[in-house]
Amino acid sequence: MDTIIARIDPVHPDPDIIQRAGEVIRSGGIVAFPTETVYGLGGDALSADSAASIYAAKGRPSDNPLIVHIADMASLDRIVSGIPGPAYRLAEKFWPGPLTMIMHRSDAVPKATTGGLDTVAVRFPSDPVAAAFIKAAGGYVAAPSANLSGKPSPTSAKYVIQDMDGRVDMILCGDDSRIGLESTIVDLTEEHPVILRPGYVTLDMIRSVLPDAVIDGALISDDSDLHPKAPGMKYRHYAPKGQLVIVQGEPDRVVAYINERTDADSADGYRTGVIVPDSVLAMCRADVKFGTGDEGDSESCAHRLFDLLRRMDDESVDRIYAEGLSGGGLDDAIMNRLLKAAGHHTVNV
Repeated sequence: MDTIIARIDPVHPDPDIIQRAGEVIRSGGIVAFPTETVYGLGGDALSADSAASIYAAKGRPSDNPLIVHIADMASLDRIVSGIPGPAYRLAEKFWPGPLTMIMHRSDAVPKATTGGLDTVAVRFPSDPVAAAFIKAAGGYVAAPSANLSGKPSPTSAKYVIQDMDGRVDMILCGDDSRIGLESTIVDLTEEHPVILRPGYVTLDMIRSVLPDAVIDGALISDDSDLHPKAPGMKYRHYAPKGQLVIVQGEPDRVVAYINERTDADSADGYRTGVIVPDSVLAMCRADVKFGTGDEGDSESCAHRLFDLLRRMDDESVDRIYAEGLSGGGLDDAIMNRLLKAAGHHTVNV
């Protein structure tokens, strides 16, 4: 397949490029596109054939639900069977933005899109390119992240091209993603709202609107025997090629352990890498060293994380050590992604 690669202004997208991308979707094709969270891999959300094409492009299991992206609140009526009151309250505060809500699906959404479930996950992104593209595509774009299944989600167009060139019809290349982590997912079909994937919109932020919201405890636990409720979260995700270990504890102990392990790994012929806050970067010994920003700067860490995992692959690193986080809030989302990327391989020091 010859993939159209189109550079697009992130603030004022070219209408002709957007229209062409929309035509690709309406004709059954697949388009990778930027959002404020990560790049998405879009197809017609109301077409079972398009869902199959997305799964094929990613190499993704078909029981992994896709998120339906919309560009206005009015679009909910067609795809949701009875919009619950909490959805309106969350939308008023967080849409457009990095929040996905799970509701009961209508018959307009094929089960191929929802991974066989009777619920549908819906998001209203804030990125200008995404909004214009969704409208041009007919208003309903199903999209997971635009990476091969299991690899770190792409936050820059170069990694989308690396994974998807030749596998999809078109790639819209905008700026790097502003947030860098996928959206928060909250399930509104249970007795209490349940966060099934932590993200930029934190539990405390959701509780400011829905005080009875809870978080699925399996999401941030280092116990690999606990399984989240969301089918889309049950596979290993975000993994670099090298073996990743998360090290948790006091910073000086973390640095000492990392240096002990990287010295031993280097002696055994492995290429080593570390991902730690900038403040301790100089104290770590490794072949490749990447900083996540200032200590406690969760937004910087979230923004950089997937890119740093991808860069470890670019540097052919065999063994990677990353400092764990435990501050709650956005740290929960970062740890969720790290745990998945590491296959729950953690060390407490």
